[in-house]
Amino acid sequence: MKKVVLNVNGMSCSHCESSIKNSLLSLEGINEVNVNINNKTVEVTYEGISLEIIKDTIEDQGYDIL
Repeated sequence: MKKVVLNVNGMSCSHCESSIKNSLLSLEGINEVNVNINNKTVEVTYEGISLEIIKDTIEDQGYDIL
């Protein structure tokens, strides 16, 4: 199992948190997602899925990976 912390720009509210969390948790291989709006970070625990797919999924929701 792998864990990554991504810096994500554009998050400002609980809707942003829900949007990112739900989109990632819908993917096969995502075990846990923690979104911290104040620190602008998304922590993802995953296995069997590429980091690129995780990043693309966040960006598809309208946010930028820094």
